[in-house]
Amino acid sequence: QVQLVESGGGLVQPGGSLRLSCAASGFTFWQYAMSWYRQVPGKERELVAGITIVGGSTNYADSVKGRFTISRDNAKNTVYLQMNSLKPEDTAEYYCYVRIREVVYWGQGTQVTVSS
Repeated sequence: QVQLVESGGGLVQPGGSLRLSCAASGFTFWQYAMSWYRQVPGKERELVAGITIVGGSTNYADSVKGRFTISRDNAKNTVYLQMNSLKPEDTAEYYCYVRIREVVYWGQGTQVTVSS
């Protein structure tokens, strides 16, 4: 079955960096675009970044452009989110996402807290 397992979250000071990883299994990873979303309690889940199947095209939320970078390693079935210059407003649960045909899959999430 499809599994998405996020890791790499934690507590970081403002201005710091984290790299999130999402290990995928149960499907042909290189054939699907991947995305990262985030959610704060009481708010809707929002798209942070997306990447196409061979990584040739990426897109970002305006709030993270220039600070976050999404990438993928198709040999390792893993998608990454490098987060630099983190701000307190980046604090959220971060989720990995894939849509396979008409079915959406989410990981369990990894918490990122940006605080001094």
